[in-house]
Amino acid sequence: MSTETLIRLLDAADALPGAADLRARTYDLLHLDPGQAVVDVGCGSGRAVAELAGLGANAVGVDPDPVMLDAARQRWPRLDFQTGTAEALPLADGAVAGYRADKVFHDVRDVPAAFAEARRVLAPGGRIVLAGQDWDTVVIDSDDPLLTRTIVHARADLVTNPTVARSYRTLLLDNGFTDVAVEMPTAVFTAAAMLPMATGLAEAARAAGTIERELADGWIAEQTTRARDGRFFAAVPLFVAAATRP
Repeated sequence: MSTETLIRLLDAADALPGAADLRARTYDLLHLDPGQAVVDVGCGSGRAVAELAGLGANAVGVDPDPVMLDAARQRWPRLDFQTGTAEALPLADGAVAGYRADKVFHDVRDVPAAFAEARRVLAPGGRIVLAGQDWDTVVIDSDDPLLTRTIVHARADLVTNPTVARSYRTLLLDNGFTDVAVEMPTAVFTAAAMLPMATGLAEAARAAGTIERELADGWIAEQTTRARDGRFFAAVPLFVAAATRP
């Protein structure tokens, strides 16, 4: 997937009902005072950085993708965007009071290094907030639940860390964070506009060789009919974890 396509998908996801409320919840959990520094790791095209700055934070966005950073700088030219990864942040020790990573850790290659880096850049008493989905637990209503399960798991197997979100609590505790709390909001989709999310899962499973083209086409046809008839249903459980650096 090209970065430009990913930007369009992220923009669409940010516009979904409930998305703004979820972002706002992650900001609240940071417990930031006005003027305090916060880093948004894997900032993408910069929306969260702009929203945090609008709330009075001294926000910096970090992302490894130069195309993403170019988009962020074009959209928010007065804000601070820097090149870096979760495992190697361009920040001094104890530089920030808040650390946020949304839909990031499933793509992180070295999760232990990323948590060590989060501890390094957070000042004592600083807050970390992680948000993401568990790729194994995407729920889609279908006449063939066994095939649907196969499709969902096949897509999950293409993700670097598909189940890392369910481990947020353990990872935070193991890395010495305190006041660890986890919430589990669920995004529910019934609009026909979300059909591509489902069909993309089937196409990925077919491309991976997990299911044959005939099975993929049949499943996509069923979901298309459901969307046309107002019977499409998908749900994505999300995990939001927050903790304090001692």
